[in-house]
Amino acid sequence: MIYLDNAATTLIKPQQVKNAVAAAMETCANPGRGGHRPAMAAARTVFACRETAAEFFGLEQPERAVLTQNATHGLNLAIKSAMAQGGHAVISGYEHNSVARPLEAMKSRGVSYTPAYSKLFDQQDMIDQIEAAIRPDTRCVIVNHVSNVFGFIAPLEQIDQLCRQKGLPLIIDASQSAGTLPVRASDYPSAIFICMPGHKGLYGPQGTGLLLCCGETPLHSLMEGGTGSNSLETSQPDFLPDIFESGTLNVPGAAGLQAGILYVKKRGLDQILAHQRALMEILAQRLEGQEGLRCYYCPQCQTGVMALTCPLPSEEAAQRLADEDICARAGLHCSPLAHRSAGTLPDGALRLSFSCFNTQEEAEGTAEIIKQMLKK
Repeated sequence: MIYLDNAATTLIKPQQVKNAVAAAMETCANPGRGGHRPAMAAARTVFACRETAAEFFGLEQPERAVLTQNATHGLNLAIKSAMAQGGHAVISGYEHNSVARPLEAMKSRGVSYTPAYSKLFDQQDMIDQIEAAIRPDTRCVIVNHVSNVFGFIAPLEQIDQLCRQKGLPLIIDASQSAGTLPVRASDYPSAIFICMPGHKGLYGPQGTGLLLCCGETPLHSLMEGGTGSNSLETSQPDFLPDIFESGTLNVPGAAGLQAGILYVKKRGLDQILAHQRALMEILAQRLEGQEGLRCYYCPQCQTGVMALTCPLPSEEAAQRLADEDICARAGLHCSPLAHRSAGTLPDGALRLSFSCFNTQEEAEGTAEIIKQMLKK
């Protein structure tokens, strides 16, 4: 099998991640619910994950690294806190439905939003379109650091500068960048939240994620319940991380997520990105000149995610690859805005996405099978 659906989840995990999950399942009970050894082991495991995440992502206080179920969970917490009083949001034209749908659901509460559509792989146009979409009632800007469809890297530094000039808070969706590009809260002074999954570029288990609470903004929980703190009070605690972490935490997931972050730190972001880009270059070069095939490829502003279109419908192309035991994804990738921006509606595209465990032989073999598929 050749697994090239890493933008959805990294299937192949480091061995230390598996070991950490197994160890936690054998030794950890419920954190914050007792002083006995298994409960304390769980508390230490969760705090170790927060500490590792805070250090890796540039947070001064570990309690500001909130454990979530996934990036969607974190984005909902972020958006529904930032937009709780209503108003207008500007989002890039490459946002996932995990941004668009929460905003759409809040329309009855006085929230509106404008997608700032821009040309694919044109970073300056993205900046210009975001600035043009800002209105007097704009309360927040939300940007996908890396497109989950095209691997397009947003110019976050310049967008952060724009937000500071306009006095607007920034929410960053780092779903495709965490573990591949540097993502440090201290680099983006306007950012109030940075959201990411644990199961993609951080090589953690599914069902894990992080919400980095960077700025001072009122917090609004989505779910209330037991936190192991302030138990005499019937109201939800208003402090981090407890306000966002009701119920039993995914302790084995936290153990695996910490191990995944440590693996990425040891391997190095530069090495990971260079490896993915090298495989993309091989794929793009091998497919160059194929009739009817378009590779959406821009090595200067792209990570290891590449979309393709060809005479076949994308779903059929993906199924033909699946028949050859190559795992890819087709369609709209839960990101219709990105496809509208790039002009790939309504069929979408075939997406191939690499991890640090993919090889040159896999990239070359995939290119040959795609060429054979097109001939047929």
